[in-house]
Amino acid sequence: MWLSDFTLVLPDRVVPNGALRLQDGRIAEIADHPVRHADAMRGAGHTIFAGFIDMHGDMIEQELEPRARVDFPMNVALAALDARLAAAGVTTAYASVSFSRGVRDGERRSFEHTSGVIRALAAARGRARVDHRIHARFDITFDNAVGVLKGLLDDGTVDLVSLMDHTPGQGQYRNLEIHIRNKAAQNGISEAEARAMVDTAMATRARPQEELLQNMRTVARMCRDHGVPLASHDDDTVDKAHLVADLGAVIAEFPVTLEAAEVATQRGLMTAMGAPNAMRGESYSGNLSAREAHAAGVLSILAADYHPAAILPAIRALAAQDPGGLAGAARLATVNPAKALGLHDVGSIANGRSADLVVVDDADRVVLTLRRGAVIYSDGTLHGLPAREPAIA
Repeated sequence: MWLSDFTLVLPDRVVPNGALRLQDGRIAEIADHPVRHADAMRGAGHTIFAGFIDMHGDMIEQELEPRARVDFPMNVALAALDARLAAAGVTTAYASVSFSRGVRDGERRSFEHTSGVIRALAAARGRARVDHRIHARFDITFDNAVGVLKGLLDDGTVDLVSLMDHTPGQGQYRNLEIHIRNKAAQNGISEAEARAMVDTAMATRARPQEELLQNMRTVARMCRDHGVPLASHDDDTVDKAHLVADLGAVIAEFPVTLEAAEVATQRGLMTAMGAPNAMRGESYSGNLSAREAHAAGVLSILAADYHPAAILPAIRALAAQDPGGLAGAARLATVNPAKALGLHDVGSIANGRSADLVVVDDADRVVLTLRRGAVIYSDGTLHGLPAREPAIA
């Protein structure tokens, strides 16, 4: 089947009034002109991007626990997230789940709860519309999670691991005053109460540096042994950027400073930053702006972070200053994450690739999302493509 009269955002250029032929769930042919076929879907005024690849989305934790200590069943949470991602044009999504210190058993991010979530996600993803994968975020201060993570890697249920340290006073929360104000607002408490919470967290999480390094080395070795990509998280210094590069990380997530992002880039890592940051033009925690990183040539990947609908407007916001224009900005959510994560069949509008596509109207609204050539989301304005048949787990 042909999709004709669409603007095509290819990896290296934008083709106005082009056409794609889809066959057996793949891109069979690309034309730089309209194609007159009886069964062609016409898309004047619409643009086709490769399906977006989100390598870091925190949304599953929000869906599972929409309010503190309110637990939703996995089937309800995953169905809601699946629909939300497809409607934002995301066709491959790495659900970011965390092993962290300082939480009670049963709450999100405890290692018992998180390992259960990962196994449930792995079991359910065959029935989903979006290609769901698992991004395990390992808090380097949390010794108990090392063994659990090894078991999950042995079972093949983890697709990406990142090393993080959310101890206040460094990394993402190096600006304590901003962190305290944000925590007060998030929890509806006074700044004095928030400051006491932060002080407690710092005391609880304090660890000898050698123990932290040992946890990092152990996790890095496990990832190498299992062929799973490793990412760093919230690098805020040049030394930390060099350290994670030495450990074999391939992605630097959300670098906190431009200096750290520059070192990561020089060491061959791809730097990932939040699409909400790029869309808004600033980090909510006062850290490095994604637009500043992009202007400096050290932004490689856009991640949904906490809101998948931000990916498309973030691409548009960066296109004006990207040397490759719209095609260059779109690579941040398509070609580049596919390369970093070793995904060889998606991320590009190219002959032979899987027909994972997102169609956007002239008002920048996602109107159609395809995975392997079948519809996984439609707002009803375009017709003529087959719906995805339910998968059998």
